[in-house]
This record gives sequence, C-alpha cells and structure tokens, in this order.
Amino acid sequence: MLPRGRPRALGAAALLLVLILMGFFLFGGDLEYGDLPADHGGRNRSDCVPLRPLPPKCELLHVAMVCAGHNTSRDVVTLVKSMLFFRKNPLHLHLVTDAVARNILETLFHTWMVPAVRVSFYDAEELKPQVSWIPNKHYSGLYGLMKLVLPGALPPALTRVIVLDTDVTFASDIAELWALFAYFSDEQVIGLVENQSDWYLGNLWRNHRPWPALGRGFNTGVILLRLDRLRQAGWEQMWKLTATEELLTLPATSLADQDIFNAVIKRHPGLVLPLPCIWNVQLSDHTLAERCYSEAADLKVIHWNSPKKLYVKNKHVEFFRNLHLTFLEYNGNLLRRELFGCPSPPPPEAEQLQRALAHLSEEDTCLEFRQQQLTVHRVHITFLPHEPPPPRPHDVTLVAQLSMDRLQMLEALCRHWPGPMSLALYLTDAEAQQFLHFVAASAVLSARQDVAYHVVYREGSLYPINQLRNVAMAQALTPYVFLSDIDLLPSYSLYDYLRASIEQLQLDSGRKAALVVPAFETLHYHFSFPNSKAELLALLDAGSLYTFRSHEWPRGYAPTDYARWREAQAPYHVQWAADYEPHVVVPRDCPRYDPRFVGFGWNRVAHIVELDAQEYELLVLPEAFTIHLPHTPSPDISRFRSSPTYRDCLQTLKDEFHQDLSRHYGAAALKYLTALQQPEAPQG
Repeated sequence: MLPRGRPRALGAAALLLVLILMGFFLFGGDLEYGDLPADHGGRNRSDCVPLRPLPPKCELLHVAMVCAGHNTSRDVVTLVKSMLFFRKNPLHLHLVTDAVARNILETLFHTWMVPAVRVSFYDAEELKPQVSWIPNKHYSGLYGLMKLVLPGALPPALTRVIVLDTDVTFASDIAELWALFAYFSDEQVIGLVENQSDWYLGNLWRNHRPWPALGRGFNTGVILLRLDRLRQAGWEQMWKLTATEELLTLPATSLADQDIFNAVIKRHPGLVLPLPCIWNVQLSDHTLAERCYSEAADLKVIHWNSPKKLYVKNKHVEFFRNLHLTFLEYNGNLLRRELFGCPSPPPPEAEQLQRALAHLSEEDTCLEFRQQQLTVHRVHITFLPHEPPPPRPHDVTLVAQLSMDRLQMLEALCRHWPGPMSLALYLTDAEAQQFLHFVAASAVLSARQDVAYHVVYREGSLYPINQLRNVAMAQALTPYVFLSDIDLLPSYSLYDYLRASIEQLQLDSGRKAALVVPAFETLHYHFSFPNSKAELLALLDAGSLYTFRSHEWPRGYAPTDYARWREAQAPYHVQWAADYEPHVVVPRDCPRYDPRFVGFGWNRVAHIVELDAQEYELLVLPEAFTIHLPHTPSPDISRFRSSPTYRDCLQTLKDEFHQDLSRHYGAAALKYLTALQQPEAPQG
C-alpha cells in the first residue's frame, strides 16, 4: 500500500491516473519483508508499490559515501562501476575521505574521465570532532559515524542525496532508487530498508543488549536523505541529544551510525519512510534476507554488511558473489560512455585529448604509436595498503614497471631490496584482482608495507613503458629514486650503499648528478647470486655472468667503462655517448620520461639524453651492481624484430624527439643528433 501522506509532486487525481496507467510492481510477496508501510507500530514493511516514473533523463543525481584508506578505496571503485553500468543520468559523487583515499580517488577519477560524472571531496579530518566523542565498537571506527553529519557537511543548496556504504553493489539503475523520493510524505526525511536480521530484537545471544529500534530496526547501508527537511528539523541537535542520553546506559555503539539512526527513529517514527527490501539485500552473518530475495521479482542492491564480506557464510553466497565479481573485474574503460541527449561539458583534459585525436591521420603508418601516446590510462595509485617511509634525507625508492607476466619477479626483488619501492603495474581489471590474490598468497609480499603498487589499466596494443615509469616515479616519496627495471636484481647491499653514497657525494647540496649502477646479466635461470663485487668478478671471469647487453647492444652500456669499474675504488665520471641507457639514481624531481616512446626501443635512451641536456653529471658507483635475469621476449620486442614498419615508426619518433630537443635547448642539442644516425635502435 502507499505510504501515509500525499506525495508532494502529485495530487490525488493525478496519482490515481498514474496508478491506473502504470499498474503495480510487486517487490516481494512476503509482507514481513515487503515494501512501503501503512503504520509504524513496530512494522517496518510494506505491501505493493506502484511503479514511479524515473527522474527526468538529464536530472543530476547526488550520491554520498564515506571512504577511508586503501582497501575501502578499491570498494568504492567496484561500487561506482556497478552504478555506471546501469545509470542513465548524470551523477554527482560526494566523497567524504581521509587523505589516503582522496589521493587515490582524485587520481582515479581524473584519469578515468567518465562523462557526466562530477566528484566533490570533503575532508573527514574536519568532521571527526563532531563524532569522536561517541564510543564505537564497530570495525569502521570514526568513519562509520560520519553519515550522521552529512546534512551539515554537504552543500546547503543540496536538498536530496542517496547515501551508500562502500560495500554495496548495484544491480539496477540508481535512478529507480532516486525515484523513491517521490513517496516521502511531508513529515518523512529518511528512507531506509528494514534490518534483515534479529539484531535489534536482542535475542541473538545471552546478555545481548542492542540499541533501541523500531521493531527489527533499519539498516543504514542505503539511505535516502531529504537534507533540506533534516536541517529544518534540527537534525544535528536531535541525533546528538539521542546519542548522549542512550550512552548513559549503553557503553558504546556496536553498529556505528546505524545504532544512532535507529534510536532517533524509535523516538520519532514519523521521520522514516521504509523502503522495499530489494534496495538493500543484506548479507550479514545472521541475515534473514532470503525472505526478501527468494520471492522478489528482481534485486536492486546487494549489501555485504558482514566483516567477512564476500566470504560470509550464506547458502546463496555464490550467486551474490558472482554478481559482485562481474563488476569487480569489469573493464572500467568501457564505462566511459556518453549520456546521449544530456549535454555535459567534458573536463579540459578530455577536450584537449579529443582535439589531439581528431588531428591524427588514418593514413599515418605510425597511427598506432600516436594513439597509444595520447591514451590516458586509468590509474589507481597505492592499490594495496602502504606505509610511507619515515623521512630520511638520503633515502632512495626503487622505481620500476611490470605487467602480469613479470609478477614472479616481485618476491626476489623484495628479498634483494629492503627499502621503499614504487612499482607501476600494467593490468586489466581482472588481472588486478589476480594480483591481489598473488600478493595475499605470498608471505614475502604481504609482509612488505613499504612497497607501493600502482595499477595502470591496460588500454591499447602497445606497452606504454614510459608512462608507467612516470606514474611510479611520481608516487615515490623519498628524495631520490633508483630507476631500475623489474628484471634486474640489485645486490643485497645496494640500498644501504646508495644512501651512503648520496651522503658522501653531498648530492643534497644541490649537485646535479645521476649515479650509474652498472648492470650485468646471466643466461641461467638458477645461479648463486654474488654477495660482493669480488664474487661478481669471479663469476664474470668464469663466464657465468656478462656485462649487460654486451652481445646484443654493447652501445647501450659501454660508456660505463666496465674495465675501469673492475679496479675502481671511488666514483668516477663518464661522458654521455649516443644510445647510452644506464640505470641511474637521481633526485625525485628529475625530468620525467618521454611518453611518446611506447612499446620497445629508445625509451630509456631518451631519458638519459634529457638528463645530459640538463647538465646532470654521470657518476659510476664502484661497489654498486645489478644483475639481469633471463626471461621470454615481450610481444613488443618480437614486433620490433619482425616488423620494418615498427622500426620505421621508432625512427620517426626519434627524429621528432630530436626536433623537440633542438627547440628546447637550441644549439646545445646538436651533439645528440648522432644518436639518431645509427642503423638500428637500441634494445631497451
């Protein structure tokens, strides 16, 4: 039956006409978990609900969430994917975040560039004093109480908002949920689904004493808020008075904001509009949700409101888990869909990108390279929990990039490098989930909180190697970075040695230097890694090791002067030479890699040219070394070797790079012209 009170938007005659024309939609046959109520006498249910017209096609829908930390940021992405998949309206997301989540999500939405989606951020730190006085046993901590303060935190002009927990998954258009605002009577200010467990009945275990609630109470994972009415009703004073009085006899909240919402509703039952159960199917440990979903025509929102989340014990959990995994692994690039008929100006970056792509010629044989260079990849920084290193004046972060086929290198790298790392991973959405499982299954990787993993989502046919390096470099938090590659294992003592060398060479005094770490390679998949320079030289003399690329591309590393390195006791200067591409340690604010070089060839060479052009001196460290391990060739190497067109395009990119260099540095760039006159491109 319909809620008490007349919907504001329709008179009785118009409402009757709508009902006749549209018919009735049965959300569930079981009255215990049915739909909208006729009374508040301990019953939070309803009967049949007529279909309501959806909001106008281009009406902006407002959604608020509270998000803190790395793991919850990943949950937000999955939730947003499920919303975007079904939505037909523009969305404005209001995100209350801590500093970690804001950094992650700002980068993500900036690079995602989804049309008709606006995102506003609100600082959770500023809101904490309003709820920090409330004792809370819930695992969400203070953040689990912040929905209480949303009416005051959100813009005063905002009158309606859907509030969501981050552990929900949509299975329908969120506009259908927004349409339920039309059911609110003049008195009602909050829309909630009944709690689908006996928690608030107080009979789950002996001495269980829950907060007061109306019947079974309500779950606050999905909330419709009439913000304007809440403000007029004095919501802040109302909930604070209720919480203060209840805490005189109760030690703390057990379910965070939900306990306080329910206590307020118990005192003021006319404030709430009970919503159909299908808008918050709750998969908690003691759920009775089967009464809802076993008879409902369809489900709208799934709520993983157990601490066990996807691993909650439920006989139907596989069905719901598969629905969630659909969006967890869904290619987010496909959600960059325009809402046709809804004018929505793109952000400036997207507009510039569209203009650049429009200028590309289909006749250009290097079109594939041009498109890959212009591609803006979705970036999810600090994909896993990460503890920033404590500030140290000479600290070094190892920077590298990898794809799925190099994950097996991570454990060895962690054993060799005990310091901070910033790694960019080029993955699909599904591979990102495989990566999570890979780390969780590794005791070595799980123990390292100082390794920052940044997922750059795959798009295009060429490997954007320099874009990946730039992402990893930009997220390094130490004063210096070691620009390495994932297939290189540093010597066990390299981290400490680099920090000592930086201090001894007084690089923090403003000296512009790039410290060269000599590279070697082995052709053996299993060998005994040398513990010192002396052991390395013995392996080199025995033919078990070689100077890096000495057979395929000696030009790339010959300027390091390995013969001199054998005897060196102190750092020594070397001169830049054509095609030189050593692995170096540089200040974090050094020039970035040139993103035009995608796929295979000249990507690191161009960076060394840029360093030399900016007058970085090249200093070879006498006790430093890394060893390259063998691996199967990448697809880009294979294409470079087999395709003349690929090699011609690389030469074109080199020519254009030199032209840009000349425009920037003038006559000083002439010496680099020789780097473009070689018969072949380098191998890295």
